[in-house]
Amino acid sequence: MAENETTTADTQKMSDSTGIENLKVLENIEVKLTVEVGSTEMKIKDLLKLNEGSVVELDRLAGDPLDILANGVKIARGEVVMVGERFGIRFTEVTNPENRVQKL
Repeated sequence: MAENETTTADTQKMSDSTGIENLKVLENIEVKLTVEVGSTEMKIKDLLKLNEGSVVELDRLAGDPLDILANGVKIARGEVVMVGERFGIRFTEVTNPENRVQKL
């Protein structure tokens, strides 16, 4: 084989290492993680009537998994847990990593 020829395996190794280097560049970028309990639609007149003690029904049943979003993109579903005095979220379903990165 000539010096300047590369094999398919060599090309794959170069491609893999480039992909890993690209991911390393992204590792320190911060994203905002949000947990969505549910949502609803209402008219502005109804929104203006809300005050302390008002209850708004959401589109999700009690006990349903919650959506976990990174920068507004759904990446997983989970359930609320307590971590000491704070709320936490346990991931129960996670979307495919390639789909997550493409949507971010």
